[in-house]
Amino acid sequence: LLDIIIILFLTVALVNSNSSISKRFRLPYKYTLHLHYLLGYHIFFSIFFTWYILNFGGDSQGYWRLGMEQVIVRDPSWMKYFGTSTTFILWLCYIPAKILGLSYITGNILFGFLGFIGIRYIFVLVFEHFPTNHKVLNIPLFPYVFYFLNLHFWSAGVGKDAICFWAIAWFLYALQKYQSRWWEALIALFFLYMARPHMGQTLIGGAAIAILIGSKMKIQYKVGLGIIASAGTFYLLGSTAEFLEVETLSLESLSEKSAMTARNLSSGKVGSSVDISSYSFPMKLFTYLFRPLFLDAHNFVSLFSSVENALYLWLSLFIYQNWKPEAIRDMPLFLKAGVITFIPVTIAFMYSLSNLGVVMRMKNMTMIYFMLFCFFLISHNKKQRLVRSMDKKRFYQKRQAIIDAKKRNAI
Repeated sequence: LLDIIIILFLTVALVNSNSSISKRFRLPYKYTLHLHYLLGYHIFFSIFFTWYILNFGGDSQGYWRLGMEQVIVRDPSWMKYFGTSTTFILWLCYIPAKILGLSYITGNILFGFLGFIGIRYIFVLVFEHFPTNHKVLNIPLFPYVFYFLNLHFWSAGVGKDAICFWAIAWFLYALQKYQSRWWEALIALFFLYMARPHMGQTLIGGAAIAILIGSKMKIQYKVGLGIIASAGTFYLLGSTAEFLEVETLSLESLSEKSAMTARNLSSGKVGSSVDISSYSFPMKLFTYLFRPLFLDAHNFVSLFSSVENALYLWLSLFIYQNWKPEAIRDMPLFLKAGVITFIPVTIAFMYSLSNLGVVMRMKNMTMIYFMLFCFFLISHNKKQRLVRSMDKKRFYQKRQAIIDAKKRNAI
């Protein structure tokens, strides 16, 4: 009964907050409806995620039941679980699972609500800051890219993925107006760092670079921010290397880890393993960004992922055509920070991951920003063409008016 009460209460609260955030950002009614649809869609994926984990296994059950084998806590109590990475998720799960006794499916829905809030942050930012829309196969990218399966599946259940996706989206939402929302960015950064320290480090650097190159902040503040960001990044290098299980943070050490992982996976029955360690740099990059494709699909989740990856690949082909300095200049701050963060994360993971299933999970945190980057370049170029066309039309109309006026005066 407590499970039902909590789920219904939070669902009603999210529906009401959908309406209030729509009013704040002046979303048309059709987009408010899409937020409601996305909420229902995301709850479905929390239920589906539960079925999938119960049938095929995963760390998520271990988090909720506080039975992760790699974490040993003597005389367990709530605060003894507090720490980074796995222990932080156990700490988050302790009260709802151990004290309140909520079921695993309720836990997935609760974590899924955070994932939905992250999606909603990105949704309103795209609506507010993208100049035009773009269609693929006559289907507009906005808002339908927010129905992508992987965007919902990996952020719909108990685990680090939902926390990280939500925290990154919240941080970038706050960053867009960092002068007034800086405190929100700090809270989001806390959750991200505690769940995955290396992602917290990378996001700090990405946000600092985006502000330095893309804001009107005074030069003295920019210098100070650069020093703070550099010091923070250097301080967190150790935890990042520890999380990735390498001695030093270098491409060589990441390649060695990838080779070892590939050997371990090839020795077992892992359908999504790939020997990425033997690939060239372009193939590693392609594998991380755009696989699985249709020929790699070994189950229905990877089949749906291949459809999304095909769209990512298609949109990426437009980068060169639409790459203009004006587009980078006009790009909203949240997207600049998201893309700058995406680059080092991609390089690190493409050297350290050798399993397409893990790749799908890990890239879900930042892949949406790469797709939105391609989308923004296209929409900005379309907007500029429209502006040039209107300017040209006004020029000819003005010239024709002058000619007509001269004819009337001559008469």
